[in-house]
Amino acid sequence: MSSTEPHLCFRSFVEALKADNDLVEINNPVNPYLDAAAITRLVCENDEKAPLFNNLIGAKDGLFRILGAPASLRRSSKERYGRLARHLALPPTAGMREILDKMLAADQLPPIPPSVVETGPCKENSLDGDAIDLTQLPNPWIHKSDGGAYVQSFGMHIVQSPDGKWTNWSIARAMVHDKNHLTGLVIEPQHLWQIHQMWKKEGRDVPWALAFGVPPAAIMASSMPIPDGVTEAEYVGAMVGQPIELTKCDTNNLLVPANSEIVFEGTLSITETGPEGPFGEMHGYIFPGDTHLWPKYKVSKITYRNNAILPMSSCGKLTDETQTMIGSLAAAEIRKLCQKANLPVLDAFAPFISQVTWVALRIDTAKLRKMKSTSKEFSKQVGDLIFNHKAGYTIHRLVLVGDDIDVYDDKAVMWAFSTRCRPGDDELFFPDVRAFPLIPYNGHGAHSPIKGGKVVSDALLPIEYTEGRNWEAADFRESYPEDVKERVLGKWESMGFRKLD
Repeated sequence: MSSTEPHLCFRSFVEALKADNDLVEINNPVNPYLDAAAITRLVCENDEKAPLFNNLIGAKDGLFRILGAPASLRRSSKERYGRLARHLALPPTAGMREILDKMLAADQLPPIPPSVVETGPCKENSLDGDAIDLTQLPNPWIHKSDGGAYVQSFGMHIVQSPDGKWTNWSIARAMVHDKNHLTGLVIEPQHLWQIHQMWKKEGRDVPWALAFGVPPAAIMASSMPIPDGVTEAEYVGAMVGQPIELTKCDTNNLLVPANSEIVFEGTLSITETGPEGPFGEMHGYIFPGDTHLWPKYKVSKITYRNNAILPMSSCGKLTDETQTMIGSLAAAEIRKLCQKANLPVLDAFAPFISQVTWVALRIDTAKLRKMKSTSKEFSKQVGDLIFNHKAGYTIHRLVLVGDDIDVYDDKAVMWAFSTRCRPGDDELFFPDVRAFPLIPYNGHGAHSPIKGGKVVSDALLPIEYTEGRNWEAADFRESYPEDVKERVLGKWESMGFRKLD
């Protein structure tokens, strides 16, 4: 394979979207203050083609263009996850299970260390010293009530433990603070926070880089809650079957993807903080004036490709990158966790309709019956495992469903939850586990923002624990004989109906 393939090179990924007829190039001047994000938000809410803004007001010397909605959904049901599939060298028709299986596969393969090259396209241009003024870049202002311009919504933070044994790649929001500083979330227990704490104990600021427009397979891995201590570069190498090409930063010893579009180099302070937020996050809310102090990132150097492209996520209500990647990849890790613990879990997925605060677990009910368990016992076993693991940190409701339910279908999950789970009686609450404070009912509710508020909702009917399913679904698939279905489908379009996907 070549390092210029779409899953290994962001520039090639953009060209692949164009070839898929999944790209709209906008060459007229567009204001990065709200306009670019507003267009992208409407794209996300209607599953439209990804917008590439080639002519941002204020762009200068190749800094920069913007690609919006880089991992959002497509309208076609056959290629609904096509943009995500392109991140992983899968066909655009790949389903979510196939995509998540590809992400998990690397866990069973030997790590492949990166290939360190002397230079790369990310070094084609550079700025340092007084030439750096972040406030003069065409940074996107994403929502009108945001606390500032969020240049970082889909880039990859790169930090390393003081002993050099663990390099972490992750996504965490950051906004422009002044001409050479960003401020952003460094939130417990995320890996960025863990490494920040290691350097704090050493009494030194954290060497740091922020790479934008990295290889798509890399940004997928950086969104995934892989185990503590695992270096994403080696994980990505295993996943794609070859070393990923990295090159050394000019101002520190960190390695960044050599074909990144833009790289900020500098340090993450262990002492200095600045106001950050509010920001319209993945759950679809903005709380005007909700500003907090978070660590400052100092930008000492910027390197970038010719005609660089900044990827942007216009986060909010369904459906954008924060749902397609963060929730989906957490669910993939939860599936792996359950299966390693020998729990009878066939599939796990974070329904988009829940703003990915839920994960639905599809249970192998035949294996469940062999366990001779009860609803409360099984719910406790599942909740204790997941809610006390990093993979379950952002998830507040686990919905147990039978093997007749497709967890990748929001409507199917909601049908099971609303018809098979009796409120209260079929639910087990976990008041003492770590909570995710970004969910509005935590951070802006009347309860602790960091503790409790999690539940296992059992949408398995009691008979599924003992004898097995005793019902048919009242739908086209289950309520009619095969010959009837074939006749109906065979005449469907000739009767005047739209072609079925």
